[in-house]
Amino acid sequence: MRDDHLWPDMSYAAWGDTAQTLHLWTQIVGKTRLKLTPWVNHSWHVTLYVNERGLTTSPIPYGDKSFEVEFDFLGHALRIRCSDGQETGFALIPQTVADFHAQFFERLAAIGVRVTINDVANELPGPALHLSQDRTHSAYDPAAANRFWRALVQTDRVFKQFRSGFLGKVSPVHFFWGSFDLAVTRFSGRKAPLHPGGVPHLPDAVAREAYSHEVSSAGFWPGNAEYPHAVFYSYAYPEPEGFRARIFANAPFDTNFGEFLLPYETIRDAAEPDAALLDFLARSYDAAADLGHWDRAALECAMGEPGIVRPV
Repeated sequence: MRDDHLWPDMSYAAWGDTAQTLHLWTQIVGKTRLKLTPWVNHSWHVTLYVNERGLTTSPIPYGDKSFEVEFDFLGHALRIRCSDGQETGFALIPQTVADFHAQFFERLAAIGVRVTINDVANELPGPALHLSQDRTHSAYDPAAANRFWRALVQTDRVFKQFRSGFLGKVSPVHFFWGSFDLAVTRFSGRKAPLHPGGVPHLPDAVAREAYSHEVSSAGFWPGNAEYPHAVFYSYAYPEPEGFRARIFANAPFDTNFGEFLLPYETIRDAAEPDAALLDFLARSYDAAADLGHWDRAALECAMGEPGIVRPV
C-alpha cells in the first residue's frame, strides 16, 4: 500500500507557485554560500543538503567564524546560526522574492555578516530575472513545502545507499539550487570532452568545469511550469554510443532532456519504492559504465551496511 507520508503527492499543479518562489529563495541563500566559500570541483561548494528539518547550507566561512543557513520546513522559518553564538532568522510566509532578499541580507548584517551576491537568477530561460527586484513570485504554501522536503528526505536516503556502492570519485548527495534538483554523480576518472556550455544565465566556464570529467549522474527534480511532472532522471556525459537505445520499463529516454526519466509517481506507487528506485539507479548507471567502458572492477564495491566494515 502506498505510504502518502513517506512518498507524498508531488503534483506540480498543487504547488507550482510555491515551487517557483522557493526555487528563487534557495538561489539567494545558495549564492551567498557561493560568494563566501572556496571553489570546490564541479561546484560542490555551492550546494544545499537535506537535513532533519529541511535544507541547509552547512557551515559557511566568514572571516574567523562560520554561519549556517537552514530552510526549516517543519517550523517554516529561515534560521541563521553563527559560530559566535548569535542566531537570527524570520518566518517563511508568502512574500516576494525581493522582500525575502532584503530581509535575508538585513538579518545577516545584524550578526556581522556583510555580503553581496550576483542577483541574476541562474539556469532559468528567458530574460534575466533580478532576485532583488522580483515582485512577481511570492507564494508559500507550508503544506506544499513540507511535502517537497519529505520527498527529498526519502530520495536522499536511497541515493546515499546507492552512493555507498562506489569506490571511485563520487559526489555527495546534494541539492543544486540553480537547477532545483537533488543529485548524486559518479565519475569514471577520465577527462571528458569540453562541454559546449549554453546553460541559460550560467557562465560557460562553470558548466565546463562541472563536466570536466566523465560522469554518470542521477537525481530527483520536481518539475517546472514547462514540464509539470516530478521525475527521477539519469544521464551520462559524454553520452556513449547506444546509451539512449537502452530500454528501461517506465523510464524512457527523453531526447529533449537527454536523460532517462522515471516518473516520481511510479516510485510512489511501487510495492517497494526503495528497491524500485535503486533498480533504476543501478541499471541506468550500468548502461553508462558498460557503454562508456569504465573500469568497473576498480571503481565499484558492494553497497555499505550500517556498522559493517567494508572488506578489502
